[in-house]
Amino acid sequence: MVMASDDLTITGELTDYIRRVTVREPEVLRRLREETTSLPNAQMQISPEQGQFMGLLMHLISARRTLEIGVFTGYSSLSVALALPDDGHIIACDVSEEWTAIARRYWREAGVERKIDLRLRPALQTLDDLIALGQGGSFDFAFIDADKENYANYFERALVLLRPLGLIAVDNVLWSGRVIDKSVKDADTRAIRALNEKLKTDERVWLTMLPIRDGLTLACKKA
Repeated sequence: MVMASDDLTITGELTDYIRRVTVREPEVLRRLREETTSLPNAQMQISPEQGQFMGLLMHLISARRTLEIGVFTGYSSLSVALALPDDGHIIACDVSEEWTAIARRYWREAGVERKIDLRLRPALQTLDDLIALGQGGSFDFAFIDADKENYANYFERALVLLRPLGLIAVDNVLWSGRVIDKSVKDADTRAIRALNEKLKTDERVWLTMLPIRDGLTLACKKA
């Protein structure tokens, strides 16, 4: 017997409703989101409900030191920075001066620029340097939202850098549904599929995948 699915399809109208009744988006974040919407790569920006969720996570885990791998125009880093305490700190990794110039402008306007250390170089170099400097086990949270072929590499470094019970959030794990389309075999899709399968059996973390926006995996490092 085929059971009917009880999953709810999130339509545009439901998305509008969710945002209307739950999202408390500061004005500076709203303007950043709207400016980014006009850019060619606007789909790379996280949604306001995801940004708010990440801010909530910062409060729940009492985060002070965080990593961001992939900045784009800075919506996710600004969401996190606004939720961090005054002594909170983000090491943000990206390679684009163009997109992060927008991020810097809004960080400055929001008064959180001092919390964010932007490293404009390949993220693996920054992460490896942090590990070499003995900073393993010193971060509370890491957000991975960069080039997909390196997702597994970013995850491994982030896991080393996180403290026990620290949290990794991995974006785009549903990849607009392409992860289940067997006809799609490009390198990015294969990399995301491989990471998803790997994490299913990774006993170093507790795991859940949320169907928020384009899919968000949360992995908590075991003590």
